[in-house]
This record gives sequence, structure tokens and C-alpha cells, in this order.
Amino acid sequence: MMNDLINGFPKQLEEAVAIAQNARLSKSKNAINKLVICGLGGSGIGGTILKETVLHEATVPIEVMKSYTLPAYVNENTLVICSSYSGNTEETLESFAAAKKCKAHIVCVTSGGKLLELAKENGYDAIVIPGGMPPRACLGYSLTQLFKIAEFHGIASSYSAQILSSVKLLVENQASLMKAAQRMAEILVDKYPAIYCTSLHEGVAIRFRQQLNENAKILCWHHVIPEMNHNELVGWSHEYNEVAVLIFRDSEEHPRNDLRIDLCKKIFEKYAQVVIEIQSKGKTALEKKLYWIYFGDWVSWYLSELRHVDALEVKVIDQLKNDLAGK
Repeated sequence: MMNDLINGFPKQLEEAVAIAQNARLSKSKNAINKLVICGLGGSGIGGTILKETVLHEATVPIEVMKSYTLPAYVNENTLVICSSYSGNTEETLESFAAAKKCKAHIVCVTSGGKLLELAKENGYDAIVIPGGMPPRACLGYSLTQLFKIAEFHGIASSYSAQILSSVKLLVENQASLMKAAQRMAEILVDKYPAIYCTSLHEGVAIRFRQQLNENAKILCWHHVIPEMNHNELVGWSHEYNEVAVLIFRDSEEHPRNDLRIDLCKKIFEKYAQVVIEIQSKGKTALEKKLYWIYFGDWVSWYLSELRHVDALEVKVIDQLKNDLAGK
């Protein structure tokens, strides 16, 4: 059951730290001056979250690719992380081949499949995580390895302590978090969520959107402040009774973004019946992100129950993969 997998997220983070600590990685033969992370869906969101979290200290530019291609600048001075939970994601496998051709330093994060096979064949580093689960339920495993790889290559400091402190935060607040998630799910039953956050937390909004899509089987969208103030805000010009506005709000936002959120909220309240702020908990940026992720995962599961859908089922994605395989 998906609720069992969500419930195990804190323990998964603990296990992931242990996996990372035991990972065997090798230094690049060439100086690393850029990082490219390749992955999609549940395997790709970790790259976005890492990029946001280490933005203030990253020693090299970081790009997250969620397609078949790599930037033209990828070369022997590029660290390319290929993250595919199954190890068989066709887009990531093609990116792997491109990175190999460019002579990049490649590290793979996977539970097995073709990606692990190729890593072993070509002598590339690979961190193996537990398999047999939906990729979206294993974010803790994959995300933690990304932090480890970035630390090992001198791109960011160690985040192991923050991940473990996040575990404590989630366990201590689990009961109240779940109650709040259930209440929100009850509000969202017949709504289309419009999810907003600032640009430093877009990974959280994307993760929430993805979980609502896959677990609750609903459509929704997200945008970021201040960018949406220059375009989407104009769309808020008449009533949208079917829309629920959800705002991820951090107590340490840039003061101008704080003001923008306050002003936008007044506009949202004129045209939407539901406008909810989701406050952060935690002391560090990573603790806050992991708290929000855990909360959003629970919302998606409660909503799946209320909508009488199977949170685990992704038949339409499976059908698409089958159709692609036949072409």
C-alpha cells in the first residue's frame, strides 16, 4: 500500500544515509567545473531539490536535465549523474550514452536494470539503492545519494546531519502532520490545486504536483513567485470556483517575496473560494523541504482514498511505455 511506503519515508532517509556513507566513489581524472543531473519523474525531482538546496554554496554550475539530451558544454570536466530508479528509463539511458561519448565523469544512482549493467561494463561509479518499489516512493534513497556525490566531488558540503535531523523532525511531527494532511485532502476533493511557492522551493511544488497526479489521479499546476507576477497573475481576473490555491510559505523568504505573496493572496482570495498557506517547519532549508515533501505525500494519499482511486496504479504510464517500446 502507498500509505505504508509514505509512512516509511523517515526510516528510508536513515537507510539512505547509511548507503551513502558506504558508497565507493572515485575522483575524476579531470577537474570538475560543472554538474549535470539526468533523471525523470521520481528519479529526477531529487536533482531539482539538490540544486535549490546547495545554491548558496555550490562551487560549480548545476543543471538538471529531464529529457533525452545533454547540453553542448558537457565534456571531460563535467560530472554527470544519471539517476534512474529502475535503471531502464529510456531518456536517462540515452543521456548516459551521450555523457559517455563526451567523456564526462559519470556516476549512476539506480536499483539495477540496464543502467547498472552499463555502469559496471564501463567502469563507472554506481550507488545501488533498494529496488522493487514505485520510483516516487523512493525519493529518500535517491536524493540522499545526490547529496553524497556532490559532497564527494567538492561541489557542496555534507548534508548527512541535516538529513538525519530531518528524520527526527518528521517523526516528532508525524501525528499532527498527518491530521493536517487529511484536512487538506478533504478540502481538495472536488478542486484543481494551483500550487505556488518562491523560486527557491520549486522542487517542493513540483514534487507535490507529481504526487497529486500519480497518487490522487488529478490534474493541477504550479508556478513560482516572483516569475508568475509577470505573466500568470493576469489570469486571475475572474472567479475560479473549481480551483484551490495552495501556497508553500517559508518564514525566511526574501522580504520582497514575502510582500509579493501577501499582495497576491489578496488577489487569489477575490477569485478562488479556497486559499491556503502551507507553513514550513524545520531550522534548515533541507529540513523544511523534507517536511513539506512528507506533508504533500500524505495529502496525495488521503486524497486518493477520498476519490476512491488506487494510489499505486499508473496504468496510463505503463501503456505509454508499452506503446513506445513497440515503435
